[in-house]
Amino acid sequence: MPRRSDTTTEQLDLFIADLVDVPLRDQRDLMAVPTFALGKQRRIEPIRYQRGDVWLEVTAPAEFGIATIWDADVLLWCVSQINEAIERGKPHSSRLEFQPYNLLRAVHRGTSGRHYEELRAALNRLRATTVRTNMRVPGGRKTATFGWLESWREDLDDQGRSQGIIVELPQWLYEAVRDQQVLSISPEYFEITSGLARWLYRVVRKHAGRQQAGWTFTFRDLHEKSGSTQRFSDFARQLRAIADADQLPEYHLTKFKGERGDVCLHAVRRTLLAASHPAHDDRLRTSQKRTAPAKGTA
Repeated sequence: MPRRSDTTTEQLDLFIADLVDVPLRDQRDLMAVPTFALGKQRRIEPIRYQRGDVWLEVTAPAEFGIATIWDADVLLWCVSQINEAIERGKPHSSRLEFQPYNLLRAVHRGTSGRHYEELRAALNRLRATTVRTNMRVPGGRKTATFGWLESWREDLDDQGRSQGIIVELPQWLYEAVRDQQVLSISPEYFEITSGLARWLYRVVRKHAGRQQAGWTFTFRDLHEKSGSTQRFSDFARQLRAIADADQLPEYHLTKFKGERGDVCLHAVRRTLLAASHPAHDDRLRTSQKRTAPAKGTA
């Protein structure tokens, strides 16, 4: 994942993030591993995940708790702003300055004083959360450690009103976006109220993509990949409810028994279903600002 930047000037420049109607993008590496808490209650217990030789651990001080999947909306918005600047040939940087009102509106939040305080709390959790992993660590190093934000600050006027926020993303995340290691996501993502459903959408978007055959997961595999603290039985019950509701943006979900008796979930893009299928939705073909994906997207 992380690697040292080739230059320092990009770290010093400030990117004014004020682009509007920006197509949403997510960073590939963040979409299929458990790096955020899935509940809104404070999570102190570390997230630990290992698949083969790849492992990661996510921790945070008890004062803040691990950043949640709703906190990750900040990163999604920043990634989308940087990606759009790249697409338009505009200057960009790992340091972004923005008006919190613009971010809150873009991620479908309210703009009351309470929502500003919730944004500040999210920024604190993102700054406090630490990820240790050997995933895609370059140069022969065994592990890398990083936070979701290097720093953040807010300028206030004499009445305590926000005049703007500056955040600095970890360099590996900025470089991944610069290298276009991103995927488009549905604008309806921000309307998903369940933390598990939000995580599931990102996993499905990463793996099923636009594949004609879609993708199949076992419930056991999804439980392991989620980092959830729920018992498997409770997790499976919630997952069944999500599949039965079949309201995930862009993707049709079905569950079935696998050859080994495992309960499985299959996901396929709704545009790829037969036109006669009740879950077919051709509107997705024109739901994005650009019909052709950017380089590195699918």
